[in-house]
Amino acid sequence: MADLLRQGSTLTDLACPACSSPLFKLKSNDLWCAKCKKKVIVIKQGEEATKATESIVLDNLEATLLAKIQEIQNKMQHTENIEELQKLGTTLSDLLENLEKIKKVKRP
Repeated sequence: MADLLRQGSTLTDLACPACSSPLFKLKSNDLWCAKCKKKVIVIKQGEEATKATESIVLDNLEATLLAKIQEIQNKMQHTENIEELQKLGTTLSDLLENLEKIKKVKRP
């Protein structure tokens, strides 16, 4: 908790719904539970839960795609098999296309 404060986070009057620890507001304006080590989303009355979680789902999906792109890049660097390179290139193209779609959805 002290590290969060040193990094510029602020202590809020809100409690984590899972463990009841105080929540911190990060510089990114996200709420964070130091005990659970997770981002917390507050759903306001009348707000749909799906809208509130959309951002997190898209961020996680984007991170997964970026990790897979890195894996493909590493494999491409270490293979000399042309057929394997073609398969990796096709997969890379699909991953990049999906990454671009996610970025379009995330734009306001």
